[in-house]
Amino acid sequence: MQIGPYLLKNKLILAPMACISDRPFRELCKQFGAGLAVSEMVASNPALRHHKRTLLKTNHNGESGLRSVQILGTNPEQMADAAIFNEQSGAQIIDINMGCPAKKVCSVAAGSALLRDEVLVQKILAAVVKAVDVPVTLKIRTGWDLNSRNAVEIAKIAENSGIAALTLHGRTRECKFNGEAEYETIKKVKQSVNIPIIANGDIDSAEKAYFVLNNTGADAIMIGRGAQGNPWLFTEINYYLETGKHLEKPTISAIQSTLLNHLEQLYSFYGNVSGVRIARKHIAWYFKHLGASQDTKSNINQADCPSRQVTLINSAFTLLSTDSAINYEYISN
Repeated sequence: MQIGPYLLKNKLILAPMACISDRPFRELCKQFGAGLAVSEMVASNPALRHHKRTLLKTNHNGESGLRSVQILGTNPEQMADAAIFNEQSGAQIIDINMGCPAKKVCSVAAGSALLRDEVLVQKILAAVVKAVDVPVTLKIRTGWDLNSRNAVEIAKIAENSGIAALTLHGRTRECKFNGEAEYETIKKVKQSVNIPIIANGDIDSAEKAYFVLNNTGADAIMIGRGAQGNPWLFTEINYYLETGKHLEKPTISAIQSTLLNHLEQLYSFYGNVSGVRIARKHIAWYFKHLGASQDTKSNINQADCPSRQVTLINSAFTLLSTDSAINYEYISN
């Protein structure tokens, strides 16, 4: 998979997920085999550029591999300036968000709402590509709604504007995350342009990854929700694509060790107070895969400091390891 001058080590990319794809999670997914991990979206508004939360989103200190930053906005000049700022801050790839379906984003005509204005799309893409020397990528959906799918047209605009690669989530904005991804639309887009196409949507297993790559002809796949609490998914997919065989699921001990390491990185990155709070959603995803009870997760959520959170997690894993009634199978769902 090639993006501009950069050859990725494989076809697997971690999606830019708001409040999830921070540096600790990106590093974890890279450790387990993601060839690229894109940052959570960063607003192009210059007034927010030095806000604490924005600075954390663009913090690449010690980050391994390529650094890709996703920017969000509607003003071509502001988007170009944001691209320049992030390039100067260490970004090696700039990704443009035209796929977010969130109401608060679309209400200001950003994210996937931009798909309704192809002229503005072209102006933004041209401005950003011209502004920076690093490759620029684009993430979109298939259209605003089922009656206005225009992914093929947007892809052609992107190619003509100098976009280095296009990620397509196989749903419209109206669909949000409901229903099934439109892999046929991704296939049509791939057949209509010559730039690399990255398929996104509902990829939560090795078999699904193989199916999507082969049926869409996409150059790579992007994984979002499937990796939540399940960073091993990248290892499993890489192994399956290389060998055609399934890799054994991680042991309970391996899951515990990975989760605790993830938490330590969150505490270090955000500080103890914010780290404990932000960790809760990740803990819930790990334990969801393990089939833990709601009481177990609720109990852990009461912790208000790192030591208490870790103690409760270790206690929960002790029960998981000794309860002979549990038919353990870590699944990607």
